[in-house]
Amino acid sequence: MKHRTKYLIAGLGVVGVVGAGAGIGVAATSDDDEAERSITGVELEQASEAALEHTGGGRVTDTEIGDEESLYEVEVTLSDGTQVDVQLDENFTVVGVEDDDQPDDD
Repeated sequence: MKHRTKYLIAGLGVVGVVGAGAGIGVAATSDDDEAERSITGVELEQASEAALEHTGGGRVTDTEIGDEESLYEVEVTLSDGTQVDVQLDENFTVVGVEDDDQPDDD
C-alpha cells in the first residue's frame, strides 16, 4: 500500500471517531435535559416566596427553570393535598397557575 493511501485511510478513521464522539455528545445534551433543571440559589428563594404568596401557603415540592410555559415553574402542594403549578416570569411575577390534579383539556 502506498504511503498516501495509508495516510488517507488513517485520516478518515480519525474523522469518523471524532464525528461519532461529537454525535454522542449532542445526544447526551437534549432539550429535555435542559428543560428539567431545578431552580437553585436566590432564584429558588424568590420563586418559592412568590408562588407561596400567590397560593396563600402550602409547601414547595418541585421547581423547574426553562419551563415551556414560563421561565420558572413552582409546584406547590396545598394543605388539602392538591398540587398546583405556579408559572412565573423573569421578574417572579405570576403569569399562570395550573391545577395538577385536574385533567388537561387537550
